[in-house]
Amino acid sequence: MFNGYPLSVFLCNTSGAGGWSPMVTDQEPWLQVDLKEQMEVTAVATQGRYDSWDWVSSYLLLYSDTGRVWKQYRHEDGRFVGNTNSEAVVQNKLSHPVRTRFLRFVPRDWNPSGWMGLRVEVYGCSYKSYVADFDGRSALLYRFNQKSMSTVKDVISLRFKSHQAEGVLLHGEGQRGDYITLELHRGRLDLYLNLDDNRLRFSSGRVAVTVGSLLDDQHWHSVQMERFNRQVNLTVDSHTQHFQTKGEGHSLEVDYELSFGGIPLPGKPGTFLRKNFHGCMENLYYNGINVIDLAKRRKPQIHSVGNVTFSCSQPQLVACTFVSSGSSFLSLPSAASATGGFSVRFQFRTWNPDGLLLSVNASQENGRNKYLLLCCRPLNQTKAVSARLNVKCSSPGHRVNDGLWHSVSLDTRNLQITLTVDNEPSSAIELWEQLESKGSFYFGGQWVLTRQTPAFQGCMRLLFINRQPMNLNHVQQGLLGNYNELQFDTCNIRDRCLPNLCEHGGRCSQTWSTFTCDCSGTGYSGATCHNSIYESSCEAYKLIGSSSGFFSIDPDGSGPLGPTQVYCNMTEEKVWTVLAHNSTAPVTVQGSSPRKPHIMKLNYSASAEQLHAIVSGSEQCQQEVVYNCRKSRLFNTKGEFYFPLNGRDEATGEASCPGVQQCSCSLEENCIDMNYFCNCDADADAWANDTGVLSYKDHLPVSQIVIGDTNRTGSQAVYHIGPLRCYGDKSIWNAASFYQESSYLYFPTLQAELASDISFYFKTSAPSGVFLENLGLKDFIRAELSSPSVVTFSFDVGNGPVVLSVKSHLPLNDRQWHYVRAERNVKEASLQVDQLPLRFLEAPADGHPRLRLSSQLFVGGTASQQRGFLGCIRTLTINGVSFDLEERARMTPGVSSGCPGYCSGSSSLCHNRGRCIEKSNGYVCDCSQSAYGGTTCNQEVSVSFDMESSVTYTFQEPFSVMQNRSSQASSVSTESSSRAREDIAFSFVTSQRPAMLLTVSTFSQQYIAVILAKNGTYSSREHNSQSIMYRNVLRLLLLPRFRFLVIALLFDFFPLNQIDQDIHTKYTLSSDAELILIRSLTLGKVTRRENFNEKVVQAASKGFIGCLSSVQFNHVAPLKAALTNRGSSLVTIRGPLVQSNCGALAESTSHTPATGKEDQESPLLLRISSSQSPASEIATVVFIAVCALAVISRLLYQQRRAQRSNSIKEDNRHSMYTDYRTEMHLHNSVRDNMKEYYI
Repeated sequence: MFNGYPLSVFLCNTSGAGGWSPMVTDQEPWLQVDLKEQMEVTAVATQGRYDSWDWVSSYLLLYSDTGRVWKQYRHEDGRFVGNTNSEAVVQNKLSHPVRTRFLRFVPRDWNPSGWMGLRVEVYGCSYKSYVADFDGRSALLYRFNQKSMSTVKDVISLRFKSHQAEGVLLHGEGQRGDYITLELHRGRLDLYLNLDDNRLRFSSGRVAVTVGSLLDDQHWHSVQMERFNRQVNLTVDSHTQHFQTKGEGHSLEVDYELSFGGIPLPGKPGTFLRKNFHGCMENLYYNGINVIDLAKRRKPQIHSVGNVTFSCSQPQLVACTFVSSGSSFLSLPSAASATGGFSVRFQFRTWNPDGLLLSVNASQENGRNKYLLLCCRPLNQTKAVSARLNVKCSSPGHRVNDGLWHSVSLDTRNLQITLTVDNEPSSAIELWEQLESKGSFYFGGQWVLTRQTPAFQGCMRLLFINRQPMNLNHVQQGLLGNYNELQFDTCNIRDRCLPNLCEHGGRCSQTWSTFTCDCSGTGYSGATCHNSIYESSCEAYKLIGSSSGFFSIDPDGSGPLGPTQVYCNMTEEKVWTVLAHNSTAPVTVQGSSPRKPHIMKLNYSASAEQLHAIVSGSEQCQQEVVYNCRKSRLFNTKGEFYFPLNGRDEATGEASCPGVQQCSCSLEENCIDMNYFCNCDADADAWANDTGVLSYKDHLPVSQIVIGDTNRTGSQAVYHIGPLRCYGDKSIWNAASFYQESSYLYFPTLQAELASDISFYFKTSAPSGVFLENLGLKDFIRAELSSPSVVTFSFDVGNGPVVLSVKSHLPLNDRQWHYVRAERNVKEASLQVDQLPLRFLEAPADGHPRLRLSSQLFVGGTASQQRGFLGCIRTLTINGVSFDLEERARMTPGVSSGCPGYCSGSSSLCHNRGRCIEKSNGYVCDCSQSAYGGTTCNQEVSVSFDMESSVTYTFQEPFSVMQNRSSQASSVSTESSSRAREDIAFSFVTSQRPAMLLTVSTFSQQYIAVILAKNGTYSSREHNSQSIMYRNVLRLLLLPRFRFLVIALLFDFFPLNQIDQDIHTKYTLSSDAELILIRSLTLGKVTRRENFNEKVVQAASKGFIGCLSSVQFNHVAPLKAALTNRGSSLVTIRGPLVQSNCGALAESTSHTPATGKEDQESPLLLRISSSQSPASEIATVVFIAVCALAVISRLLYQQRRAQRSNSIKEDNRHSMYTDYRTEMHLHNSVRDNMKEYYI
């Protein structure tokens, strides 16, 4: 309620009541201060009531020019921090001063053991005000002393408050086509500016720069436009737009005059081209000239059109705010209608797409009741429901939840319901009987049927019932109607999309209480479009299993640069990032001179900032320059400038020092003429060549080529600039080791007020420790290992501490790498550890949004030097910026650069038996013992066979399969205490039957034969031999599908498993069956028949037609040896042998249907023959795939890969990489997408 002008409320006052305290019966108490005149307020301070238990702990601050229309001062979360006792003074400085006469302190929280009590003080100063009032049909014209005014610099400033959302504030134009217009449109400020741009002059649509929102709220707003040449700054209140005008002009040429408040039509007084401004302007300055002061003093430069007065009229439009969508309502009695029926008219504004505007119990003449509900709803969602009638309050193409004022008129007279929204055509519903209102009119809610319809949340004003105005002041004073959860004398609407907190071009939409971001098409994801959906480098794509191709990379992650497309070449040991430019073909140059040189500017697929980020983040970059010349010199031409050729020996890769101005032939001392530093400088009348590789990163990439010596007779040059090529990602293995609890690394304060994302890997054996911490006066942010299995992310932005924890079912201090990603923004906070479930927490809707930090960022410890981290941290990235831990660690005691043991915690970095080898800043994979190739041993080695093809690998020394040999075995051991095991693995594609896949022969007339047999079941038992048949129900012969076959020979017991059908078959052989003295292994056709039985001989003669891939026999890779060591005495090749790609073939044919006779089943046959005693004949044959444990592992792997794939497509990719123990193997080859036999 209104409490008048209180006395004895100033600070330190002890007289009277010792301060202000409302009555307990006051429903909505507040304290109002009248400053007697307009003042610029910079701060406020509060105390509790003297010598009491009464104080206010938080409050809202409202301000007003008139004491009738109020606006809330937005201070962080809207509330000011008050007192904790009755005597201490708490001062709150205003982040932006307000010019006002009246202030209102509205208590929100107070001492629960006492009551509200306030003593206040207001700080500020007076200022001089020049005001003009425009009634919507008037304007001021400022006429120049000359015909036209041409300016290269303009400064225009003013303050305004408007009654309407449309209206021209300023306009000027010239005959050259220049113009400037400052105009209110839909509650926003539009600036139209043209400086001699004919395209804009003759185009039908002008392009505006828009600033501000909700500027028709009858409160003062400040505007300033600064222009220098084509650079323009436009500021409305605290929001600024920086832009550059189009066209070639640098001056603004305006003829005759500038108009303020409207655009008068020449020759027709009182006629205006556009809707005029309706409101007040204050302190209007044009290039230092006080326009309102000149008008007030009736100077001849100012001409007044219409009725312009010099005092601001008092507004009559008083609004109320419906705060809650669940409990706010306004109940007003029905006024009598002389004509029958009833009518309601009002204005409203909201952001919500639906809500109950009005409900009334409408009785009919027959006594039956109907509830008439007027709802603001999306189109096509209004339905007729029993006992009520819903009426749409919007029409096609007409949105009413846009934050602007809209008028609604409802009339039930003349046997129909008529609804009119704004100036749209009316909608009508015919009635059989006249409706009469019964009881009160409910605005905004508090009706039994609102359970199905949310109550209105927004502002209302100008309420009329049966054409009688409703006085909201009487409602507030309890003299009229009833209400709940309403704010009077103010429309407390706010634009939550100003400023736009959606990052990277995300589109903001809002409701009354929150906003959402549409990130589609931006390349980012998350609640505020903060997280890049792309990896930061080609190296990162390689680590998740990608192969060569075009990729979008985001070199600064969540930073401002954005993604760019590059080509990632992963065919070599190094992963190359390739960026092309617009001049890929050789360019021929003739006729250029130093005065008129040939200039070629190179444009890349990335911006200059993106190029710098890629180059600086790479280990090494290079760009080849080829210059072919005939009588065209490079460095021996006075007055010419060329890009520096940093000569480099391409063979050795040794680069010269930057800026030496020498070609590679000079550095290698093999130039045509050693008197010159380049071949071309010899100026010979014959073609010469200078080729160099620029490798000094500060000079890359080449952006421009200048050639000036091709204008002589016979002079000509041909040059070619290669693409920019970079390799390595310096941040991936950038690590530091902390071995003292009191040690830490420090960096500059985090710049993370509105959003921050932190990601890193850690490895430790300690039970706890702080990863990083940054403190402010009260705010803080911290990430730590709080217990052996719990990672905690905590912060405080002024709403109280927030703690997110992720608990692992396994200890995290296991000396393995673990991935952590924490994010906090104005919408939410999240914490991800490895691939454990994401911990997520929404931010309060109106809480403090900004994280204010002041201390340094501590990594690996805290400022108190307690609870420090012991272990390794690497790849620390915050808001897309990679931190150089190694450099800082070199100068910090207790911390060392790098982290030993990259391989120890990441066993899956190298695949398929590849061996991980430690390096100082990473690792390399030794694939010599693997059947696969590539940098991580995941590239298949495949060969195409025809009927005559075969590969025979002869073992350097005979050895027994009774031994379980490791990958490092190089000699024969005749004794073994463990059970014998021998592993054979390979993949194949074929449509042949029968087919000989593989044979192993020994010096003792034993053999192993793997045969793809004919249809039917084949099984035989012969003297000295034993065979096992497996029927392949997947029609291997008919459909060339990619199969991964594993044979594991484990004497006494071994399993047989085929994953496609999940079949488990076990065979037990006698323990005395031994295959000893192995001589050779043959793939394909067998020419030496040994003592094979008839079926094996038949298959051996047919050979194998198809593709074999990744053949592994223990630590031997015969197929790989055949391709890489063709001259080796151990490898014998017969017939044609062509390197191929089984995986691609299988992928292309995997969906081909099989028909006809081909549907019959085709068996795989494994024959093992031995010349041992009858007791040993029972033993040795086996056809083996994987044990049950491998099946489970494979299925889990496929499931996890599918989940990861979905998360990449649908949501943000929370990590550049994940825990190396659990994820790096997930993408190890293209075989993962195919059905296969698998170990």
